[in-house]
Amino acid sequence: MQIALVVGHATATVKHPTLEGQKLLVAQPLMRDGCSADGPPLLVVDRLGAGIGDQIVITSDGRAVRELFGLENSPIRWTVLGMADRPDWQRTNELSKDE
Repeated sequence: MQIALVVGHATATVKHPTLEGQKLLVAQPLMRDGCSADGPPLLVVDRLGAGIGDQIVITSDGRAVRELFGLENSPIRWTVLGMADRPDWQRTNELSKDE
């Protein structure tokens, strides 16, 4: 699992049948600081309704994809597992202020 920032959406006129009707997003994986890019942008499948500017939790776990989508054989590599409430660094700063 990794935190990523949604930077765009994608459309495809020709795609694998298991991707029909799925929302495709372009997401930039982030380093632990919540700001720095961690590699190239990725194409992710979204069923949660994320939009540009949202921070999301993504996974490339094949078992999770099979269970979430009910598919045994699909080219889905990355999918959205959840939407982050706030960046990790904000939580760390809030905790240190309480001490």
